[in-house]
Amino acid sequence: MALTPRLDLRHSQSLVMTPQLQQAIKLLQFSNLELSEFIEDELEKNPMLERDEGNERDGEGGEDSGPADSEGSDAQDDGAAALEAIDFDAPQHAEIEDDARDVDYDNAYSDEGSADGGDGLAPNTSYADAGAGAGGSFNELTQNLEETISERPSLRDHLNGQLSMELIDPVDRLIGLHLIDLLDESGYLSGDLETVAEVLDCGVERVEATLAKVQQFDPPGIFARDLAECLGLQLSDKGRLDPCMQVFLKHLDLVAKRDFSGLAKACGTDAEDIIDMVAEIKMLDPKPALAFDHSITQPITPDVLMRPASGGGWIIELNSESLPKVLVNNHYYTKVCGQTRSKKEKQYITEQFHSANWLVKSLHQRATTILKVASELVVQQDAFFAKGVQYLKPLVLRDIAEAIEMHESTVSRVTSNKYMATPRGIYELKYFFTPAIAATGGGVHSAESVRHRIKALIDAEDAKKIRSDDKLVEILKCEGIEIARRTVAKYRESMHIQSSVQRRRDKSPPS
Repeated sequence: MALTPRLDLRHSQSLVMTPQLQQAIKLLQFSNLELSEFIEDELEKNPMLERDEGNERDGEGGEDSGPADSEGSDAQDDGAAALEAIDFDAPQHAEIEDDARDVDYDNAYSDEGSADGGDGLAPNTSYADAGAGAGGSFNELTQNLEETISERPSLRDHLNGQLSMELIDPVDRLIGLHLIDLLDESGYLSGDLETVAEVLDCGVERVEATLAKVQQFDPPGIFARDLAECLGLQLSDKGRLDPCMQVFLKHLDLVAKRDFSGLAKACGTDAEDIIDMVAEIKMLDPKPALAFDHSITQPITPDVLMRPASGGGWIIELNSESLPKVLVNNHYYTKVCGQTRSKKEKQYITEQFHSANWLVKSLHQRATTILKVASELVVQQDAFFAKGVQYLKPLVLRDIAEAIEMHESTVSRVTSNKYMATPRGIYELKYFFTPAIAATGGGVHSAESVRHRIKALIDAEDAKKIRSDDKLVEILKCEGIEIARRTVAKYRESMHIQSSVQRRRDKSPPS
């Protein structure tokens, strides 16, 4: 076999993502605020895009001014075929029984890469949706003085981080989210616990137990219902909440009146100790939340709205009020194309026109995908919405991905930073995903429900018959839950429950 140079012609296929397809996929994980910023940036850079002002523009951008330029039509990107299967004229809402599972970002690949691309659209196709900022080049100076100022931490983010670390039980987490929403700008609980229990369809005792847990969060004094409780929580954190101080906090009205003799009589101590306690109270913070960003009082704008249907079931629709509206100005494109003289100018106009078309289509597909995922989530967690927080179903990304025929990564992007307004409150879409544990009968149990059962067994145990981890495994297996002893120990430790030896020592009567 001779080793000589030669020319061969080979035909092959490869998966290449064009910049436009990368942008369409990136739009999925953008929040409403991020997408609004991205749209504003595109409106400034692309002259073919304009804000949709409704039907006020008679005959200018709202009419078809003629076919697009032939050269522009030939420059369309092959990867746009993945977006053409969507019916953009269909209304952006659906009932959960509708089967709208024909769109997938994972197949949005072109056989060949292209430097520019896009698809033509119907005249002035409009859209509304929410997503994230675009990066700039080194040649663009986009920062201003406000962007260089350090940002104050958000109390919501601070508390949510502690919530995810300290509360393992999903029921407690959902209750904790509602309690966070009830905080005022000073860090006090502004609502009543009965309302939270009614919304989540759970007992008031469960809400009170969760409140006691979140009151241990940082900063000390948070989630207090009045000034005395706020100061008491801070003193308890310092280890200074003795019986005398508890009586002192019950008579704060005497402190305001400077009736020190009355305080001394009520507390059973002398005036010198009262002065010391007053000095100690002055060192506390009566408004613990003021050190944080006040965005805690700002409500979350949901991406999806959920409401009960008249004939049963649920209706899921996008929140059009929070979506930026943009359209492609075909009239301006036709007008400018007729006045361009150089090839470079015509190429620039064509590229901007294709980019605008692609952006509008990508936003439409983003909205459709969010609607599909949200609708399937409602189907899977219907028992939670109908009966209450105790009926959360074990759910993972794969379940939703298989149901709507998409990839798990697509579902993960869609559920990030997206919120749904439900009759039981506003939740991030990711809160509805919980792992599962196998059952002896072939079914599954939610990992959170198993934690609930372990905690219930420990809470109900007799002081003389403390259940060990092995005994808990036996009881759970009799109830059809297949679980290992080390898993029980892991769940018990995650709920901050002591071992059987320590619990036996704590519950034994003093000698």
